[in-house]
Amino acid sequence: INTTGFKSLNEGDRVSFDIEEGQKGPSAANVTVV
Repeated sequence: INTTGFKSLNEGDRVSFDIEEGQKGPSAANVTVV
């Protein structure tokens, strides 16, 4: 999660992210709260 301080998300938070292919399939990368 691209932010300063404690990195967490709350239910309902709006985010933007990129999808990258990992060893276990697609995953979110560059997560930013908008």
